[in-house]
Amino acid sequence: MPELPEVESARAVIERGGLRRKIVEVDDSDSYVCRPHLPGQIREALLGRTLVAAHRRGKSMWCDTSDDGPELGVHLGMSGKIVIADPDGTEIDGGDYWEGRRGSGDYRWSRFALTFADGGRLLLVDPRRLGRVRLDPPVESLGPDAATMTPAQFRAALARGTAPVKARLLDQEAVAGIGNLLADQILWSARINPGRPVGELTPDDVNRLLRATRRAVRSAIAGGGVHTLELIPFRFAGGHCPRDGAPMEKSTVGGRTSWWCSREQAY
Repeated sequence: MPELPEVESARAVIERGGLRRKIVEVDDSDSYVCRPHLPGQIREALLGRTLVAAHRRGKSMWCDTSDDGPELGVHLGMSGKIVIADPDGTEIDGGDYWEGRRGSGDYRWSRFALTFADGGRLLLVDPRRLGRVRLDPPVESLGPDAATMTPAQFRAALARGTAPVKARLLDQEAVAGIGNLLADQILWSARINPGRPVGELTPDDVNRLLRATRRAVRSAIAGGGVHTLELIPFRFAGGHCPRDGAPMEKSTVGGRTSWWCSREQAY
């Protein structure tokens, strides 16, 4: 599933190529992706407007529209990309990383599209059809963004409780934007077992986790996604820790498959 770095790349694509272009057509015919709206409702709300700003908090992304129009929320789901295709054939895209990549001009999995007055288009391309487009999306319940949170906000998110630390990192109301792969990288970098209860973390543990979170997010954004992080290629049966060579351990923590170093992250 796209995590914060992938969603940030999609947001940046909209900011770079999708703003201040008049919308003259909207394909909102996929009633599953555009639920709870009926076909035509998003179209009616957006025709004649422009996107004026692109925002993100955690894994959620939305755009302001002109003339006090509604916010346009876009969630990438498990495999979504934002593609901006111009009439001259040039394209930019951002979002989930697909093995083999998407070929230029491949729109067979387009689930939602805006057409601009200049002939360009903005598309949500999503093979698994698990993305979501809706007006005025609810983002109030999300916690602070993992890329911009303050130390005080991070300490508050991990302040108390019996939940495993990985489960707390994955809780979008505690910290927004961390998914399964990013959490494993953060915990590995901080040398903390994913099943350790948050109530047992020391101040030094929390500080290491904060530093690890900032490093992982920066690195993944710069590298093109969470798949580029150091630990990810070693999350498999028979894999060994890239830092000390110890066997990797696997279990389910917080409902998610988790991998950690059997030596440095022992608990």
